[in-house]
Amino acid sequence: MSIQTDSKRILRWGLINFYRNTVVSIASVLMMTVTLTVIGIVIFLNAVLGFSLAQIGSKVDVNVYFYPSVSEAQVLQVQQNLQQLPEVASVEYISEDQALSDFRTRHASDYLTLQALDELGANPLGATLNIRAKESGQYESIANTLDQNTSLSNGSTPIIEKVNYAQNKAIIERLTSIMRSVQTLGLAITAFFIVISILITFNTIRLAIYMSREEIATMRMVGAENKYIQGPFMTEGIVYGIVSAILTLVLFVPITYWLTGHTQAFFGGLSLFRYYGDNFFQFLAILLVAGILLGMISAWFAIRKYLRK
Repeated sequence: MSIQTDSKRILRWGLINFYRNTVVSIASVLMMTVTLTVIGIVIFLNAVLGFSLAQIGSKVDVNVYFYPSVSEAQVLQVQQNLQQLPEVASVEYISEDQALSDFRTRHASDYLTLQALDELGANPLGATLNIRAKESGQYESIANTLDQNTSLSNGSTPIIEKVNYAQNKAIIERLTSIMRSVQTLGLAITAFFIVISILITFNTIRLAIYMSREEIATMRMVGAENKYIQGPFMTEGIVYGIVSAILTLVLFVPITYWLTGHTQAFFGGLSLFRYYGDNFFQFLAILLVAGILLGMISAWFAIRKYLRK
């Protein structure tokens, strides 16, 4: 018997098992659909959280304040050195005059502060460098580089008055902690549903094996190889996974469409529906692979336990 004929026969009997055990097949497909839905939700949560943290993170920075006596050339040299660091996304130079103008704008309603500033007769503010890191967890490394850099002085006199990393450290660490916590929680929930799905599919296929016990006994009596016994049930598990993945993909269309209005309002313009459309083939690949693996693993355990008797 050719390999092609063997494959057709195994596929045929796998599909027959799927349709013959309608009730238990539906139960397995529904449970596996729930599991794949949870996997998809975790992906969406990571996208939403990543987008939100990026929005918040874009407002978090580290400011380097220079003494008023420091020349513009020295500040620009520090800016150039910082831009060469792999952790740095951008470094914005704010001149003394711009710093003074920004200060006046921020305190436009504070008459006493502006009056005191005018009485000084000179600009008390130095230039500033506004540093943005590529990731929130990299600000500490940048701050340490600033502390350890011996070129940030004019002879024995330091040129940097203050670095405000310590003030923003709590916010930066909180952002990083939230991201890690949500990812860990998502993985834990996904693992839980994967175990439940495997157990249900395992028992479903065990039931299918039990219902086909007489056929299997006959096949053994005539010397059928294990692949002819195992193949249809492995195929059945794979079909469970494929059908569940397709159902999950279809379900996400109305769900993401309905949630889009809420996510745009609460998460700074993120459209889940558009995100799903842009990444549809990625979702297709992930859910199909996850569904097929779940079905195959469940079937393999069920068949292995049966054939060992």
